[in-house]
Amino acid sequence: MHRTVTPLITVVLLLVALGMLVLMSASSERSSDASYFVERQLIWLGISVVAAVVTARLDYRLYERAVLPLALVSIGLLVLVRIPGIGKMVNGSWRWLQVGPMTIQPSEFAKPVFIIVMSWWLARSMRRLEEIRYGLVIPFLLLASFAVPILVEPDYGTTLLVAAVGLCLMMMAGTPMLPLMGVAGVGLLGVAMLIFQNPERMGRIMAFLDPQAHEQGKAWQLANSLRAFASGELFGVGFGNSFQKYHYLPEAHTDFIFPIIGEELGLIASLLVVVMYGVLFATGMQVARRAQDLFGRFLAHGIALMIALQALINFAVVTGSAPTKGLALPFISYGGSSILASSIMFGILLNIAVDGERGRLRKNKGLFKDRSRRAS
Repeated sequence: MHRTVTPLITVVLLLVALGMLVLMSASSERSSDASYFVERQLIWLGISVVAAVVTARLDYRLYERAVLPLALVSIGLLVLVRIPGIGKMVNGSWRWLQVGPMTIQPSEFAKPVFIIVMSWWLARSMRRLEEIRYGLVIPFLLLASFAVPILVEPDYGTTLLVAAVGLCLMMMAGTPMLPLMGVAGVGLLGVAMLIFQNPERMGRIMAFLDPQAHEQGKAWQLANSLRAFASGELFGVGFGNSFQKYHYLPEAHTDFIFPIIGEELGLIASLLVVVMYGVLFATGMQVARRAQDLFGRFLAHGIALMIALQALINFAVVTGSAPTKGLALPFISYGGSSILASSIMFGILLNIAVDGERGRLRKNKGLFKDRSRRAS
């Protein structure tokens, strides 16, 4: 049981601990109360721990039976954010719902639900996926039912992330590649057309292509992110000694927290963070291979892909390898919805891992008994 469970728990605990430490530094200049963001994150972290424990103990097969209500609630919340008076607009995007004193982001919780829905369909239709209806049309309709509401928020980063995970799951399941790539290309073209019609997003694209020309504008975040990495060198300037956090690097406690790690702890620590996400992904793939059924296999694949691809996109954005997108670094960035959704996915993955290891033990015991009987 230790082969997959222990690495999963160890890596996630390390990422969360690092996130809290760096948040203490990165948010120290973001509010008149230096502990404001840390206290709020600790509250969400406590809720997330409970959620992770519950989902880790809950048999993942129960999600198959609850797939319809889960999907309806999730899609309903995604639609609600666009309704004035219910949804909350921040920085030009309708991504949040105000629930009492808390603000939640439904697109974060749509990620695990989307994986559950896709895994359910692919598992139950495995023998018919070569048919266009079962392998292409219905999976794309399921993908679109989540991606389109997220797209109109607008949240292009999460839309592309959800679409990428969905396509990967379809390829793993055996959907014919040629029609899959054709439909995916049409969808990507549609997203590109929407981006071209949005001045804000086009500004980000131009800043990505020529950051020096837009350094005082759209490329301000990227320029200061790169300065943070450069000043950190190999071993960093020391914990709490970041210069960029003093209002030079916007969102230093959320989407751009990784450059603060690079500045304060250095290149070596930054690479270790990348390695930890790699270990988390590789272990998730191993959990998927040992899953006892197709649903568990697709579910584990989807969760590992979702977390790893989100981290990869975040790394690409803060290093100037991709246009700026609002995607948090899982388990590290500030944000209640982000850490809660990540913890739910982690708990589900942990449950699949434990179930898979128990299944292997039962199988090995059965083989041992058979051999003993034959020997006698």
